[in-house]
Amino acid sequence: MSEHHFQQYIGGAWQTADNGNTWDLVNPATEEVIQQVPFGGAADATAAIEAAAAAFSGWAGQTPYQRAEYLLGAAAHIAQHVDDFARITTQESGKPLGESAAEWRSSTNYLRYYAEQGKRVYGQIIPAMKPSRRLFTFRQPLGVVGTITAWNFPVYNVMRAVGAALAVGNTVVTRPSEYTPRTAMLIAEAFEAAGLPSGVFNVINGEPEAMGQVMLADERVRKIHFTGSTRVGKILMDGASQTVTRLGLELGGNAPVIVMPDVADIAEVARTGVTWKYRNAGQVCVSPQRFYVHASRVEEFTEAAVKATEGMRLGNGLDEATDVGPLINAGQRERVERIVRETEAAGAEVLTGGARADGAGYFYQPTVVMGVTPSMPLHREEVFGPVLPIIPFEEVDEAVALANDTHHGLAAFVATENLYSALHLTERLEFGMVCVNDWLPATPEAPFVGAKQSGLGIESGAAGVAEYTELKTVFLGGVSS
Repeated sequence: MSEHHFQQYIGGAWQTADNGNTWDLVNPATEEVIQQVPFGGAADATAAIEAAAAAFSGWAGQTPYQRAEYLLGAAAHIAQHVDDFARITTQESGKPLGESAAEWRSSTNYLRYYAEQGKRVYGQIIPAMKPSRRLFTFRQPLGVVGTITAWNFPVYNVMRAVGAALAVGNTVVTRPSEYTPRTAMLIAEAFEAAGLPSGVFNVINGEPEAMGQVMLADERVRKIHFTGSTRVGKILMDGASQTVTRLGLELGGNAPVIVMPDVADIAEVARTGVTWKYRNAGQVCVSPQRFYVHASRVEEFTEAAVKATEGMRLGNGLDEATDVGPLINAGQRERVERIVRETEAAGAEVLTGGARADGAGYFYQPTVVMGVTPSMPLHREEVFGPVLPIIPFEEVDEAVALANDTHHGLAAFVATENLYSALHLTERLEFGMVCVNDWLPATPEAPFVGAKQSGLGIESGAAGVAEYTELKTVFLGGVSS
C-alpha cells in the first residue's frame, strides 16, 4: 500500500491533535526525521474515551461469533500487507526488517487465536445446597479498556492486549509509544479495513502523563493495560487506587540463563543464546541477560559466544543483511553505555564490543562481558541493550541463588539435557515463565505472566482472555422441586 493515515483514530475518524501539536518522528538508524505525527494531550484522550464508551453497548451486544469476524478480517488485511507494514515499523523502531515482518505475522496469530477463544469464555453451573436454589456464573466484558504500550514491540505489545479485549466485547483506547506511533495507526487501519464499528478501537498519540492521567481518572475506563518500566507501573498503581481501576502490568525483566554442564553442544547453546540476546538490539523484556555457565563449560561457551557476537552485522534495519539494529534513542544508548562503563570500572572485562559505533544512528556494538559479580550494574539492572555477561558457577544452588537475586521475575532460561535438572530448576526459579531448551516465552495460546516486580495479571492464553472480563454470579431462588 502506498497511502496510509498516520493520524490519531478516534470514533472511526482520522484526526490531528486537538491542540494542533506534532511530534518529530525520528529514524533511530539515521537520526533523521521521518515525518511529523499528531501529538495531543488530555483532550484527545477524553474524546477517545467518549467514543469508546458510546460504542460499548453495541459492541458488547454482538455475539462472540460476530466479533470474531472483525478480528479475522483485520488479520487477513495485515497478512496481505506484511512487507509494507514491516518497512514502516523498521523505520521508526530500528529493528531489522525480518524481525518487524515476524512481529506483524505473529500479530495475525494472536488475532486468530482471540477470535476463537472469545467463543469459549464459559460460565459454570454450581450445585446449590438448597433444592429450591440455582447458582450459575457467566462472564461479561468490562467496558472501556485503555492500553499504554512500549516501543520495543510496537505491534505485539498492542495486539496482545487489544485482540483479547475486543474479542470478549470491550472497546479500546490505545496510546502507543511516541517513538513508534505509526505502527499502532496501521493496526487501526487494519481494523477499519475489516469494517470494525466506529469507536470500538481508538488510537491516540501524545503526552504520556496527560493521557495516562485521563485514563486513570475516568471511571468508564475499567481496565488499563500497561507495558513498560517498573517505575511507571508503580505510578499507575498509585493512581488506580483512586478509582479502583483494574490494571494489567507487564513490566521489566532481568532474565537469567542457567547453562548446565550436561549440555552436549555447548557451542550451539552459545550461538542461539547470542541470537536471542541481540534480538531487537537486546531491547526485549524477556531477553536472556545474565548467562550463568557451569565452570567446566564456561571456556567453550565464552569462545563460541564471542565468535558469534563478532559475526553479528550491525546496521540499518532496512538492510536485509543487518542482524542488529540501533537502540531506540540517544537516551537509551547512553544508559547502556553507563551500565557497561560502570561494570567495567568495577572490575569486569569486556571481551568484545563495549562501545558505540561510528557515524549516525543510535548504534551500540554487540558486547560480551566476563567477570560480572552481583554488585555490578550489569547484574543488578535490566540493561535493555546488546550486552551479554557471562558468569561461571560451580554448584546449581549457587546459580539458582544468583538467578533469583533480583526484584524482577518475568522470564528465565535453562539449558540442560537432564529431565530431573529441568524440573528441579523450573520449580526453584522465581519467575513467571521458564524456558527449558527454548528461547521464546511468548505465544497466543499460553499465559504470559510475571512474578515479583515484573508485573500484575496475565496476558495471552485462555487465562489472559478471562482477564478482560468480569465474572458475574447469579443466585436464583424459589425454584419448585
